[in-house]
Amino acid sequence: ARVAQKIGQTFFFFFVVQECVFENLDLKVKVMKEIDRFASNQTILASSTSCFLPSLFTESLKHRSQALVAHPINPPYFVPLVEIVPASWTSPQTIEKAKEIMQTIGQRPIVLRKEIQGFIVNRIQYAILDECYRLIADNIISVDDIDAVMSEGLGMRYAFLGPWETAHLNANGISEYFEKYAKGIYEVSKTFGETPRMGGPVAEHISKEMFKRIPMKALSAKRVWRDECLIAVSQLKSSKKEK
Repeated sequence: ARVAQKIGQTFFFFFVVQECVFENLDLKVKVMKEIDRFASNQTILASSTSCFLPSLFTESLKHRSQALVAHPINPPYFVPLVEIVPASWTSPQTIEKAKEIMQTIGQRPIVLRKEIQGFIVNRIQYAILDECYRLIADNIISVDDIDAVMSEGLGMRYAFLGPWETAHLNANGISEYFEKYAKGIYEVSKTFGETPRMGGPVAEHISKEMFKRIPMKALSAKRVWRDECLIAVSQLKSSKKEK
């Protein structure tokens, strides 16, 4: 992609190269080095990786100050969020320009202030999956019902509100929420178990239940349905923009 910015009467062109190879660190190092050979000082070197820290594959680049992660969320053609993750040597100008470009093409970038394993989306997603797994392993709830907790409960709110906005509205402001619920949240959180490895009998049980609900041959059709739902939610969100 090439983006032009007018400063005074002069146009400056910024080029963006988005690396999207498989999640193989050695391959990413090789590809980014090859891209770096042809990059100009106005080229942003972005990676779609969902798990590798940018410092792991950009340190030796000549243009490493122009390199970062720009991680889209699957499916990226319907979900606008993009995680922008800089390495310690990524320049502020590169971060800001990458953010502006994502906004220009209709995405919603979030910027991490520093590297962290798993970035943000996966850290939150994994926390949810871990607790869902523990609840099933402890025979507290069924696979179907734990999915309903998100699709028919929390997800209904989170499609429009973040967790802090939700808390802010569930009380007379976030300060009251903390006053009323912080102690209870702490006490419940202490009961969370160890991080599960997600294998063995429990994983087999979850797999059996999921394939009973959505057989392998139905996955493609279910993905189409998912995308249609995301389109509908996106359209609804656009029509309900905050005033």
